[in-house]
Amino acid sequence: MIIRFETIYEDGCWSAHAIGYSIFTDGRDFEELLKNIEKTVLLYFEDELEPEEPITILTQTKLQVHSVARSSGC
Repeated sequence: MIIRFETIYEDGCWSAHAIGYSIFTDGRDFEELLKNIEKTVLLYFEDELEPEEPITILTQTKLQVHSVARSSGC
């Protein structure tokens, strides 16, 4: 099973949601976010998984980029 997450860093906090599932979590830093994603996925699918069935978690990160002043010339 493959679960894809979109992770976002915004306003000093990491958050994540699974694409196609109602799974949401957050963390103070990226390491905590990854641990929370793993825990949340295991809880969400605990009744559906076969023993020893592997789960692959993929993350896609979006970072907020602040505005940049335009420069004149080339």
